[in-house]
Amino acid sequence: MAVAISRQIQNGGTYIIGTGLPLIGAALAKNTHAAEARFIFESGIFESEPEEVPTSVSDLRICRKASVLWPQYRYVGFSALYAKRGVITAGFLGGAQIDPYGNLNATSIGDYRSPRTRFTGSGGANGIATHCDTVIVMKHEKRRFVERLDYVTSSGWVDGEDGRARAGLNPSKGPQAVVTDLGIMRFGADRRMYLAEYSCGASPSDVIANTGFEIDVSAAVESKPPTEEELNVLKSICRP
Repeated sequence: MAVAISRQIQNGGTYIIGTGLPLIGAALAKNTHAAEARFIFESGIFESEPEEVPTSVSDLRICRKASVLWPQYRYVGFSALYAKRGVITAGFLGGAQIDPYGNLNATSIGDYRSPRTRFTGSGGANGIATHCDTVIVMKHEKRRFVERLDYVTSSGWVDGEDGRARAGLNPSKGPQAVVTDLGIMRFGADRRMYLAEYSCGASPSDVIANTGFEIDVSAAVESKPPTEEELNVLKSICRP
């Protein structure tokens, strides 16, 4: 998954990176094919060049060669302005549930007023999903990939091709990929999720079995395996 995430990062692009696997993928990209990529972290650190994978966006190792270290309120205002101006290439998001159109639930499972499980909520995810293209990172399980969300925390393509426009959101921005342990999903002209690549060791039938809605796998190809360079860099940057 870290390799798949890194391959979504373009050299010269600007990305909002959160804690978890996106940190590993970002560090891998920075140390392989995307040396000129720019990263923004919600802890207020911009444009750093980590040599090792930080444990979180507040780990001091993330500060290496950073252009700024701002308080969070400055990050919120600046990143929102950047997003509205179209400067940010994509933001990385996660969630507890995702539906066929890339809408995310990170709030609660079950009835909102009396949920079975309550999560931390949006944080900055709703703002990122509103103004930016996104790459979503999740474990591929049927209970997570559902036909209908229990709660919409962050909008994807809403309900189809014109969904974002009807909801008053920027129709030119939205989810571009969903990276899971089984593969990479993308979105067609109808804005519905389909399987683009299945991971080495997985198969389209694995994706179907672990998805709680109908998903098109007819155009899926096997992902290119990690290169020796990518594996060597991962081993060197993932130090305690």
